Parts: sequence; structure tokens; C-alpha cells
Amino acid sequence: MKKLLIANRGEIAVRIARAARDCGIASVAVYSDADAGALHAGAADEAFGLGPGRPADTYLDIGKILAVARRAGADAVHPGYGFLSERAEFAEAVIAAGLVWVGPPPAVIAALGDKIEARRIAAGVGAPLVKGSGLLATAADAVAFAREAGLPLAIKAAFGGGGRGMKVARRPEEVGELFTSAVREATEAFGRGECYAEQFLDRPRHIEAQVLADSHGNTVVLGTRDCSLQRRNQKLVEEAPAPFLDGETRARIHDAARAICAAAGYVGAGTVEFLLSETGVLSFLEVNTRLQVEHPVTEETTGLDIVVEQLRIADGLPLTLKETPEPRGHAFEFRINAEDPGRGFLPTPGRITRFDAPSGPGVRLDSGVAAGSDIPGLYDSLMAKLIVTGPTREAALARARRALGEFEIEGVASVLPFHRAVLEERAFTGEDGFAVFTNWIETEFAGVAPAPRVDPAEGGLLSTFVEIDGRRHRLGLPAALFSGLAAAPQPAQGPAGQEGAVTAPIPGTLQQWLVEDGAGVEEGEAVALVEAMKMETRILAPCAGHLRIKAEAGTAVALGAELAVVE
Repeated sequence: MKKLLIANRGEIAVRIARAARDCGIASVAVYSDADAGALHAGAADEAFGLGPGRPADTYLDIGKILAVARRAGADAVHPGYGFLSERAEFAEAVIAAGLVWVGPPPAVIAALGDKIEARRIAAGVGAPLVKGSGLLATAADAVAFAREAGLPLAIKAAFGGGGRGMKVARRPEEVGELFTSAVREATEAFGRGECYAEQFLDRPRHIEAQVLADSHGNTVVLGTRDCSLQRRNQKLVEEAPAPFLDGETRARIHDAARAICAAAGYVGAGTVEFLLSETGVLSFLEVNTRLQVEHPVTEETTGLDIVVEQLRIADGLPLTLKETPEPRGHAFEFRINAEDPGRGFLPTPGRITRFDAPSGPGVRLDSGVAAGSDIPGLYDSLMAKLIVTGPTREAALARARRALGEFEIEGVASVLPFHRAVLEERAFTGEDGFAVFTNWIETEFAGVAPAPRVDPAEGGLLSTFVEIDGRRHRLGLPAALFSGLAAAPQPAQGPAGQEGAVTAPIPGTLQQWLVEDGAGVEEGEAVALVEAMKMETRILAPCAGHLRIKAEAGTAVALGAELAVVE
């Protein structure tokens, strides 16, 4: 290949452009109107606009992306992760256009992207599996399977991944509602709403194996990662190799991952995911037929550039290694999301006013933003990834504390306070044994204080320093104080402070009303869903009464906007 179109955005588009440059390959970026000033648009050799609109009108529009490829003279396409990366029809369209597809064959994407077919392949090679259903047509079917298999039950998108379209039911009465929610999320994220269910291993670890396979019959497992620290089934911290595993379990994971990919005819980079219960039950979860967000920790512990390997494989070259390498040290990845961990990880789109990243030995930053970057509410909340490596896990933890202490972001909330806090948790650091699991954050983590809420109209905070008794202190003041205003402006909320007001907790799209206009509601009852940055947030009734709806579903809403009143 000579010229690579990167069909993605953000930090992964920057990452791929860098790998292409290392290989002497020209790169082409695409960007939506909301991303016109984004770093990835300037990281490539050329950049072309996709126009305005939601992801369906831009990064998910196959016709637009292929039109850019033709216009730019690209001869290959890398999909990154998310968006179209696991859509077999996109791979087929790229190949039909005479371009090189950097990924597995479309038929393999289709087979492994169908979670039920993936389970069949896994069962065929003897991989460990819990009990699962076929496709569930209705909420009633989900309820029936729950009665048969027992609870807790995981309801999952059959053609998705990354936690989107996945719900965990722990009570019989919530199965139907969660099935409906999973179908809606799956349709929005993947264009297909089919779902299935399987037994959910309670308090499990999430462990995965990174695989590379070429077109010459070589399939190699590079090693394991632990991705158990999650919120809303989305990973926050990953590490390699997966710690506190006995040799037998590690071997079972390696063998099953290799066998599944070989049986499927896999070519390219992929990840085979497993759940490991606290009692030692191991079960195959799914195969992600793409590059993973957390691939850098495997790169740091193997010395291998996985994106370069993808490009080599797509060019028909063999793998540069033929067996699993011995890990060289230990690595952590901290996802730096625009979310407020003190408010349930609510997303916080806005403008970054300060972005001071750490550096030094063992510190790597893969970023899609800088100071001055705008974080749109249309996309995932991931801003950057901090990767920290040390000769041992303990050394990497110490280095991570130093790096996270140096990291400063202002203008939007970030998950940095969570990362700093979790490195002091014995359940994670492992002094008393590794005790985190996939919903540990929601059930056992003590939490952090909410970030100060700042209306975007106020311009965020201005940082300065004061000296008290000879000691330097940092001071953050609202920018509005320096704009000649007598008082800071209030967010647009309709009648401010109206009793019973139902307001938007985040800026985003009012996805759905869960109750009808005029219906009676109880205090704390979920009445609506607002979606931003690929997350659904429930809006609760502030008191008991009758709901009077003021905003239509499907409309964009500002932070604090009044959506309804409970009378």
C-alpha cells in the first residue's frame, strides 16, 4: 500500500497516521464538521471533510468515506476501532472498490461479529463457555430464558461489542426493560438490534488475549491483558500481562484464543475476551475483530508495533514473530475520558482550557486532544490514553502515581481523580490479593468528590498562583469574574429553581421519555433517558406527582435545561 485512508477520528486516527508515517505510507484523515479543528485532521498528510450531522451522517456513512478514498487516491483503508471497524459490509465495500482492507476478511468479521456464531465456533474447539440463548425476539423471550438459566443474566447485542447494547439483569422484574434498552442501544450503535442472553458470572475478572494472524497460516497469541476496571461495561484501566493468574489458566486462555481464531480463518489483529469468576470458572466472552483501545499495553510489554503489524499483514507479509514472546515488564493504560467520576461518570463535553500531560521514563501518551480542543457530545468521551510501563507491576504502579500526579486537565471534567484514587485501593494494587471485578466500581469503590460544575458559557476556570506564608498555592477562578460581569450567568434552565423541575444532568440528546405526559410518578422514578458521548443517563423524578413534559424526545438539550415539571 502507498496511501492509507483512516476511517476514524480522535486518538486512534492519530496513532494510525503515525504508524503509516513510520512505514513510509501516506495517510488521509476524514473529519466531521464538529471535528474540523481536531488533532487527527492535522496528523495525517491530507484531510477531507464529511460534512455536518450525527455519526450516521459522517463516520458511519460508507458512501462518503469511499468517495473520499477515491478523491484522495488512497489504495487502502484502516478502520481503527468503533464506528465501521467491525462492519462486514464496510470491509466488503472497501474490497469491492479495489482497495486494501486492513482487517480480517469480511466473512470472518460476520461470523465472529455474530456472537451466537462465535459461541458455536468456540464450543467447536472446546473453549470454556457458560449457558447462552439464541437470538431473543421479544422481551418476553428474554424473561423466559431468565427463568430457565437463572440470574444474574447478561443481555447482549448479537452484532456489537465494547459494552454497547449490554445490560445485566439481577432481578426478574427488570429483565424485560433491560432487554428493550439493550435493543435500542444496539440499534443506535451498530445498526442492528438483535440481542441474546447468557449466564452472567458474578464478580468476574475480564481477561483478554491479543492475537495476530497472517495469510500464511501463522496465528500467534501475544499475551494477556486484564480489563476488569470498568464502568457501564466500558473499560477504564487495562494492564498487561494479566496479573495474579496461575500458569494453567493462562495456558487455557492462550490455547482457546489461538484455536478460536485459527478455526475462524482469522487474518489480522484481534482480541479474544474471557470472563474469570472469583471461583475460577473461565468462560469465552467474544472476539473483537479489530484493534483494541488497550493495544498499547501489549505493545509496551512485547516491543511490537501492532498497527505496523496490521499494515504488514494487509500487504500479504508474514508475521515478524512465530510464538508468544516473554513479557518485558508490566504496563498499565489509563483511559483519560471527559467524564466526572464524582457524578457517576457523567460525560462532560466542552472545551479543554488546559492539557498538561506527564512525561519521563516509562510514560507514553496517545492523545487526540490538546489545550484548546473541543470535545463534542456526539462521540465517545475518550480524549487520550496514558500508558505507563515498569520492570515489575509494583514499579509500574509507582511510576503511574507519579505520572497521574503530573497530569492536569481543565475546562472539562476528567477521570483523573478516579485513576489517582484507584491506585491507592488495596483491592487493585494487590497487597491482599487482586480483588477487583467488572462492576467493582459501582458496588465497592468508595468514590471521589464531584468536579466543580462550570457552565460552558462562563468560559471555564482561569488558573493562577498565590503565595501564602512563602508557600505557592494554585488558584482557579471562574473566567466570568474577569469579563466585567457583576455575577456569573446561570445555565439556561427555564424558570430557575422551579419546584419539581426535571432538568438535564448533561448536555446531549433527549433520547426517550419513559412515562407519558400527565402520568403519575414517584420520587426517584426514572422518567427519561438522555444520551451523550455514547452513554445513556437516566433522569429521575425529583418528587412525587404528575409529569408535565416540556421537551420532545429526539431534541438536543443543554446542561440544566428544564425538560419537564412534576406537579
